[in-house]
Amino acid sequence: MKPSNHSLRFKITLLFLLTTVIPVLLIGLVIPFYYQSMLSKEKQTLTEGTLTAMSHNIETYLDELERLTLAPFLHDNIMQTLKLKLNPLTDTLTDYNKLQADRTLQETLLIMFQNTRSDILGTVLLPFDNSVYVTDKKGPSVHIPDFPFAEQDWYKQALARNGEATFISPHQRNYLISPSEGEVFSVARLIKDPDSQKPLAVIMADADTGILSEIVQDIHFEVNSVITIFDSNQKLLYSSKPVPRDMEVQISRDPEFVESGGDKYVLVKKTIPSSGWEIVLLMSHKEIQSKVRWLYIMACLFTFGGLTLTSLLYAYLSLSVVNPIRRMMTIMGRVRDGDMDKRVKPKGKDEIAQLGLALDEMITRLNDTIIREYRTGLAKKEAEYRALQSQIQPHFLYNTLNGLVGLNREGRTKELEKAIVSLSGMLRYSLEFSDWVTLKEEFQFLSRYGELQKLRFQERLDLSIWCDPELESFRIPKLLLQPLMENAIVHGVEPCTKSCLIRIRAEPEKQQGQGSKIRLIVEDNGVGFAADNLRKQTSVGFQNVRDRLEMAYPAATMDVFSIQNVGTKITLTIHCSDTLSVN
Repeated sequence: MKPSNHSLRFKITLLFLLTTVIPVLLIGLVIPFYYQSMLSKEKQTLTEGTLTAMSHNIETYLDELERLTLAPFLHDNIMQTLKLKLNPLTDTLTDYNKLQADRTLQETLLIMFQNTRSDILGTVLLPFDNSVYVTDKKGPSVHIPDFPFAEQDWYKQALARNGEATFISPHQRNYLISPSEGEVFSVARLIKDPDSQKPLAVIMADADTGILSEIVQDIHFEVNSVITIFDSNQKLLYSSKPVPRDMEVQISRDPEFVESGGDKYVLVKKTIPSSGWEIVLLMSHKEIQSKVRWLYIMACLFTFGGLTLTSLLYAYLSLSVVNPIRRMMTIMGRVRDGDMDKRVKPKGKDEIAQLGLALDEMITRLNDTIIREYRTGLAKKEAEYRALQSQIQPHFLYNTLNGLVGLNREGRTKELEKAIVSLSGMLRYSLEFSDWVTLKEEFQFLSRYGELQKLRFQERLDLSIWCDPELESFRIPKLLLQPLMENAIVHGVEPCTKSCLIRIRAEPEKQQGQGSKIRLIVEDNGVGFAADNLRKQTSVGFQNVRDRLEMAYPAATMDVFSIQNVGTKITLTIHCSDTLSVN
């Protein structure tokens, strides 16, 4: 598996989001919505049951009216009288017989009517001989003379149904001289002769629409809910509250929701099978929302409180975990750069603190080890350096004393005396000064040494010693150049029969982008040597200079260039940015 490149804080934040923030938000937002949906569905289920009971109550009244229209079929005297009225021989009846027939119909209708519910207001029987028989519980049964019953819609509907019950929408009893206030709903039917199937009359039974209000009032709904009843033609029969026309139009389209007056209503419908009427309950959506508003408030408070608490906990854990780790990383970076004095100094006793204590202990031990190894290495290098330097002095004295012996043999006492004085000054420089000297001091020593050698070789040796004034304070190991000068005299000038020149100089070399360098050059025009004899010409002093140069300046170089019978040139290149190995 490929390792992740994300930081620990990112991982902790991601874990916090997945395990805390997202679940809390889901709980705070989804549960109230789910509860509202469940409450709405449950309310619809309960409402449907209530509407079913209401439809049964209304259907009971409609059945009562329908049975009332069937009553003439149960009374033979009524049916015989109706047949008699349509008999062509009726005109031959005496007035007494006609009066008896009218009285029979009227009294029988009253007897039937007396056994009905109190909410059934009256009946109208209309035989086809244009006679009218009216019963009414609210007042005298007097109808308007010559009222055009045949032109009324309910009359036409009854004829069209051809003996089936017709449910009439609420209307005024405008056929009475003193009708009761309010509207009635009715059931009308065409009465036919059971034998001949000839139409005999039309009967209509009226019931007070107030019974609808009583049925609705017995059942408790929400304050803002509206109960409506529509007939089979989608005409509004009853409404518990005023219903705007636009709502009626929307309800007729059978939608799931109805909007009006800035509110949204959920529709619950129940159809009365016998009449085709629909009971429609409009449940206010705002009222449903008001019931779950407290749940939304509690959910918001829970969400806000939970997120606040968990955010504080996350911040604490993040600071207590991530920040100490970052500090340890910073300390390790400082240690990597060589700063061994920094420590974590953790607080507490948890695993992070234990890790910090372990890191501090490791740095302390590492620092002790480095110091111990550094001091050991420094002491070793110092010993090696002094051993190399000690090699120079006996060799240097040996060659110098040989020169003095030569002067003595030649009887040149004055030159010998001067040489001895120069030698004493050189020995004082070699023994009294520190191991490191400036270029100025080193070049002064080379000048004395050159004068000493000139006493020996006279005209055969010329010297040119020069140091750039900018480099006079630059420090080098003492007697670094003397072996090279001595090597030039012994191997270059002494075997040569002609006059020779030894040039020693120190000059700067600046290179763009690479820092500055110092070039120390020792060259002569003596006998030189071939390239394949370079190793043979390597003397003790020559090798000593190379070793001391590498110890003092790790990046320094020593280049030797020689041509036989032309001369030799030795160049030491030192980078000014080199860290000195010995000081």
